[in-house]
Amino acid sequence: MRKTFLVSISKVFVVLALMVAGAFLRLPAQVPEIWDANLKPVPEMQKLYDSLAGDWDTIERLEHTQFFPKGGERKGRTHVRLAGGGAMLVMEGHSDGSAGPLQYIIVVWWDKAAGNYGFFTCFKDQSSGCEVRGNAHWEGDKFVNDYQETEKGKKLNFRDTFQDITPTSHALVFAWLKDDGTVEPQIITKSVRRSAKP
Repeated sequence: MRKTFLVSISKVFVVLALMVAGAFLRLPAQVPEIWDANLKPVPEMQKLYDSLAGDWDTIERLEHTQFFPKGGERKGRTHVRLAGGGAMLVMEGHSDGSAGPLQYIIVVWWDKAAGNYGFFTCFKDQSSGCEVRGNAHWEGDKFVNDYQETEKGKKLNFRDTFQDITPTSHALVFAWLKDDGTVEPQIITKSVRRSAKP
């Protein structure tokens, strides 16, 4: 009796598993592919997409500063694509060199309520960390992200600036905005396009 009951339960689970599998097998026909080449950016993301989407070779130079006393450099690649139905831009990259290996992901989206762009980062180098890091906006042809970090108990102002943007290249300058009003570049990354936009 117990054996018959267990066999019946097993058959029920097999049938349920087949039903679930069948449902998932039908999903691709109903849901667009994640890497859909026909994906279009929402209007607020169009300029950012036109400026940064695609595959890039990168060279990073760490300046000799109090944050990077040894300086250094890395070479790598970055892939920038749309996600979330065109509502966000995702930048994924890796690099390595005298400054050590680095892997990262950056997600940018339009925050309608705030009237600017959200900016999320995850970095894995000597340590790992993810955070919503400030907010970003356009200043003419420069895309700027301002944020604060705490160093030795003190809040410091930093800025990431995507600048010198052309169809085949751009630069990213990570800088410290000092209290005296001066700007001290910390890392300068130059990107050169590898191929056409995804």
